[in-house]
Amino acid sequence: MIRRHLTLATALAAVLAGAAPAVAAPAPVHAPLIRTSPHPDETGLTHGTSSNWSGYAATGHQFTSVSASWIQPTAHCTAQDTWSSFWVGLDGDGSNSVEQTGSEVDCSSGRPQYYSWYEMYPAYPVNYNDPVDAGDHFTASVTAGTRGSFTLVLSDTTKGWSHTVHRTLRNARLASAEVVAEAPSTLAGPLPLTDFGTVGFTAATADGHPLGSFAPEQITMARGGTTLVTVSPLTGGTDFTAAWQHS
Repeated sequence: MIRRHLTLATALAAVLAGAAPAVAAPAPVHAPLIRTSPHPDETGLTHGTSSNWSGYAATGHQFTSVSASWIQPTAHCTAQDTWSSFWVGLDGDGSNSVEQTGSEVDCSSGRPQYYSWYEMYPAYPVNYNDPVDAGDHFTASVTAGTRGSFTLVLSDTTKGWSHTVHRTLRNARLASAEVVAEAPSTLAGPLPLTDFGTVGFTAATADGHPLGSFAPEQITMARGGTTLVTVSPLTGGTDFTAAWQHS
């Protein structure tokens, strides 16, 4: 597998102490939004670009839940190693933590690797061992409770497995709720993006209401003037597609 299961603090502490870290290179993470130039259009919808996120992110007050469903897309791999993830989360837009769970397809040596995970960033993601294939139907939710508690639920209804994880992060600001197709990152920045074709998200909600009711920002992924992922308008306030354009 491309990922490892160390916390960021552990890896950095090893480097500062002069000891060899337990991994040869920093493992990819699902990092906060790197946003540039948000602007409203004539309808009032805010558009923005990001080097690592594409999708929709709602801000403006504290959010306590987010949920959505999607179909795991098919990877089109070349000789280049690439990464892509699909998830729901709280925080990350205007805050330094992200509480999130989702699925992934990375390309390693020309072969796709499908899997799933949860992550309490800045800790590294924790991968599930259950099988994941292209075409699997996922549902996911992240819910904030009291005293920094979180419940993260991910279900593959095609394969028939589900995970419910309870974690605590006391400094979480609950600054945003988002549904995202992402290029994971290392400490050096976002990684090359897997060609996933198109992924469709449905039933996207925040705090029990359609995500669109919070006037979320529509985020296009782009780097150096090249568009990597385009995002469709929200349908019914809950459904949209993200379409790969470039790695």
